[in-house]
Amino acid sequence: TDIIYRYGEEKWAARIAKFIAAKRKEKAIHKTKDLVDIILSAIPVGARTKNIHPATKTFQAIRIFINNEMESLEKGLDSAVSLLSENGVICVLSYHSLEDRVVKNTFNKYTGKCSCPKNIPICTCNAKKELNILTKKALIPSEDEIRKNPRSRSAKLRSAKKITYI
Repeated sequence: TDIIYRYGEEKWAARIAKFIAAKRKEKAIHKTKDLVDIILSAIPVGARTKNIHPATKTFQAIRIFINNEMESLEKGLDSAVSLLSENGVICVLSYHSLEDRVVKNTFNKYTGKCSCPKNIPICTCNAKKELNILTKKALIPSEDEIRKNPRSRSAKLRSAKKITYI
């Protein structure tokens, strides 16, 4: 449930997980089609959207969890920022909200803002400004670009510039 909810942002996560667990008690799940059928049976027909297959979010969640994608993205961004030359620009394209959140939070971490809890009187995070964010809001494709390239519809671009040290 946690994996499907956290990484798939699936509101039917608990029900899907319950259906998967019940089916696994009957027999092992060996084929993706079997998993798709279980997910379809877990999500009521009236709750399904027309834009996205009902199993998409669950498969996304499993893939992200198995591949450790969010943690890898965060580590990769940290490494990229540390390797960036002064005045160098980092641009990152994300394709779903989880990725975009990691990019946004990682960039914010390097803007020098204190990340300590508000109730602590003294800063202990040693915030240090290393980046200026160039895109306050993520840039998204235009309707014309989406028409020409439908896969671009979920893309978001964020950029930041390494500050010059004096």
